[in-house]
Amino acid sequence: MKGLKLILATMAFFGLTMAANAQRTVVRTYPAYGTVVTTISRPRLVVHKKKSFYYADGIWYKAKGKKYVVCAAPKGVKISVLPRSSKVVYVNGRRLYKYRGVFYKRAGRHYVVVTV
Repeated sequence: MKGLKLILATMAFFGLTMAANAQRTVVRTYPAYGTVVTTISRPRLVVHKKKSFYYADGIWYKAKGKKYVVCAAPKGVKISVLPRSSKVVYVNGRRLYKYRGVFYKRAGRHYVVVTV
């Protein structure tokens, strides 16, 4: 009887831990254009055509006072590292990289924002 209780308790413990692990789903949401945020995680300053943009995790921002406004990626801007989880796509025979609707083309050591 004591052994049966131990087996049942062990099975219950493993069942609960497996169920807890199965329910861990990370959903990443990104702000819409025009959203105002107060802080950005590890932003990179990118100057393009005498305008300053901030770039963090594939999202583009413009400074507005001490806050930041989410904006569209400026066409022709160069970045050195692609956003995480960008996908390779082929458009009209050209190899491009796509992330959140923004297309990037490899140009030497950099990636350039292009329109498709």
